[in-house]
Amino acid sequence: MSLQVDIRKHFKTFELDVAFEAGTETLGFLGASGCGKSLTLRCIAGIETPDSGHIVVNGKVFYDSEARINLTPQERKTALLFQNYMLFPNLTVEQNVAAGIGKDVSKGDVDAIVARELKRFGLSGFEKRYPAQLSGGQQQRVALARMLAARPGILMLDEPFSALDAHLKSVLEQNLVDLFDAFDGTVLYVSHDIDEAIRFCDRIAVVDAGHILEVDTPDELVNSPASEAALKLSGCKNAVPVEKSGAHSVFVEKWGVVVETGQEVPDDVRFLGVRAFYLRRADGPGENNYRVRVDRVSDSRFERSVLLGFLDRGEDAPPSVQRTDDEMRYLHQHLFWRIDKLMVPEDRLPRVGDELWIHIPKDRLYLVCK
Repeated sequence: MSLQVDIRKHFKTFELDVAFEAGTETLGFLGASGCGKSLTLRCIAGIETPDSGHIVVNGKVFYDSEARINLTPQERKTALLFQNYMLFPNLTVEQNVAAGIGKDVSKGDVDAIVARELKRFGLSGFEKRYPAQLSGGQQQRVALARMLAARPGILMLDEPFSALDAHLKSVLEQNLVDLFDAFDGTVLYVSHDIDEAIRFCDRIAVVDAGHILEVDTPDELVNSPASEAALKLSGCKNAVPVEKSGAHSVFVEKWGVVVETGQEVPDDVRFLGVRAFYLRRADGPGENNYRVRVDRVSDSRFERSVLLGFLDRGEDAPPSVQRTDDEMRYLHQHLFWRIDKLMVPEDRLPRVGDELWIHIPKDRLYLVCK
């Protein structure tokens, strides 16, 4: 099984330009809303037409601008699952599942395929029901059964959990595990949730402004992000522009401080990242120890999130921005700290107005150049 994509599509304010290959694997597309993830899948499915390039699935040319090949969605036999599942409301469950099976398949074989997929997804006994008579989870399982019954050349899922609450999402994720285990081919999975992508994907493509910046394994993406977009998408709360100030140091203008680094700083370094849960409270001055003020706190069940303002900005640093001047710039000059409330005594949890020392570990820093 294989997929080759190299396409371009121009809009007035946006340019899609992506090239990638995939084999028998689940390839995730991770990026912010409007970056081109869903558009890429729609081009592969034939719902959108690129301006130029080619798309080849398992040796079959779906699209080639130079050869003037552009198969219809029906000819491509792809399976694209949207957020709302797109079931036919006037068809029963068994009719929905059978809808994608080719007309050349005998009725006996169709019945056998439908029965097999309904059993796989725990839908036996629901054959005669209509979508309106099903829960959201049951509708999703019908959509997944229909995907496999059609025997597509490629599976594509476009943020299938975005409209679900956390509890239902965790239950239905197991349905996808069944789907991926049963399908021997390429699966493309669109998400904006790094944890979701890590759970399902063998590799992850970082998409930003219509371009794929990097394609990495989940471990590489989390532990060695190579771009600002990957840094932020990997869940790093502190991702700030920097300038090289020494072989092992960078100047962070937003924070107004110099940060020492464990690794050698590239000449073209652009951003520094440090995860919020790597920060540690310090007793006083020292390397990468900074005097800060707690400007904001917020609590979840098990964590406290803290915004820290730097109190000792360097001489070369511009003056700090006041909250009354520009709220967003004010927030962006802060350091984000996350604390496990189960591991810290109540009287040691920071509170608004506290002044304390914080340590940024130099061996936990990310430096990226694009």
